[in-house]
Amino acid sequence: MTANGDDGSTPFLAAASLSGAADADWARAAAPHVDAAVLGGIALDPASRAAARDLAARGRSEFLPDDPLAWIDRQLAALADAPVRPGVNVRSATVDPVREAAAVCADRGAVCEVNAHCRQPELRAVGCGESLLREPDRLVDSVAAAAETDARTSVKVRAGVPGVDLVAVADAVADAGADWLHVDAMDSEAAVAELTADEGEPLRTDLTVIANNGVRGRRTVAEYAAYGADAVSVGRPTEHPAELARVADAVRAWRDGELPADEPNPPRGASP
Repeated sequence: MTANGDDGSTPFLAAASLSGAADADWARAAAPHVDAAVLGGIALDPASRAAARDLAARGRSEFLPDDPLAWIDRQLAALADAPVRPGVNVRSATVDPVREAAAVCADRGAVCEVNAHCRQPELRAVGCGESLLREPDRLVDSVAAAAETDARTSVKVRAGVPGVDLVAVADAVADAGADWLHVDAMDSEAAVAELTADEGEPLRTDLTVIANNGVRGRRTVAEYAAYGADAVSVGRPTEHPAELARVADAVRAWRDGELPADEPNPPRGASP
């Protein structure tokens, strides 16, 4: 696929990071179907790496290279000639490692995605992932640090977190320099509409909203398009070629104006 999503004007499909799986080989396998591929997540600083080791100890697949920055550079170098825009989802409880990772991404023409999404207790306990949604000043500092390197900057967030005003978060990260807002809308699909429009009028034109979770085909792509998303992403379907191809066909139809806005949605749990 060929859309790059730089200005949010063209719908596109992204492959969303998968812990312990989303590396350069994974991105190359997805490239015939997607426009962007976000590697990682990768823990950067001592606190997040300790949390990742704890996660691995209880059986979760994690990337734990000796040198996270060198890993990022190697993976992006391996995608230099791939027909896909690469990115890297980064976890850190501190700002400087995010800036350093973003600088590597900038050098490679890649997206740096700040992780304010992961909800594992180990990561939240050290101030990573979803916990940043409850401390927006810390999140803004990381986003600003990434953006100042001139890397295209994404923020991965989770909708439906109690006590979190996601619209306020979106405004804050946009002001800090974020280009993309990557929204896991699990069980909260309508939250995408709150992020993209106010009484039918666009809220902001400088932030590309990527809707994630449950995207499986035409019906779910049409649902997110109707809610105002600029793009969609898939995680687990990247490991299932037929399913990924089906989503890519739906995004292509959306891009070509051939995806009906009123396409009916299936009951939850039904096949799209």
